[in-house]
Amino acid sequence: MTSRPHGNLELIRRVLGENYLELGIQRMILEEAFESGRSKVKLVTKDTFQGAEVMVEGDGVGVVDAIWLGLLQRYATEYQSLKSLELANFTVQARLDTKKHRDGTDAVGEVSLDVRNSEGTLFSFSDASRSITKSAACAVLAAVEYFVNAERAFVTLYRSRQDARERQRDDLVTRYTQELAEVVKSTSYSTVVENIKKDLGTR
Repeated sequence: MTSRPHGNLELIRRVLGENYLELGIQRMILEEAFESGRSKVKLVTKDTFQGAEVMVEGDGVGVVDAIWLGLLQRYATEYQSLKSLELANFTVQARLDTKKHRDGTDAVGEVSLDVRNSEGTLFSFSDASRSITKSAACAVLAAVEYFVNAERAFVTLYRSRQDARERQRDDLVTRYTQELAEVVKSTSYSTVVENIKKDLGTR
């Protein structure tokens, strides 16, 4: 089970509706070279709303780094804010109370990630399953998914606000302005985000 920040998630989902990007991992191939410490991963991800499969390949120092870099290579070109994120903490904890075998090697493992945005705010993501590798991949995927959707929601709200201004719908302008102020807390630095913030600051 994957856990994501809940503060703005409901608003982000509502703003994007059917355009909300929800990714799941179909399968993963992992290759690790112990002497060099390098890891290579191939992920087959699927947009659970659209049904489209996407192949992601990454190469890094360890499985988390490889997955993170692979997902950034796939999505950061379009969503520049991903480049300004920083992995602040990474932990793995065994839930030995869930073990089925006496030796406990089948216990559920929980992988937790803390990601820092450009404003220094921490966002926590976690996943728990009986496969540490799977949970690491799901937690990283959840983080990337969250910030992609936050940036998309921010841009969507800004365009809706512009449209409301042109139609002289002051009630909607007020609403969208308030929602922008909420969603911006979940974004990180990108040229698009910063330009919108500057524009909002002059109006």
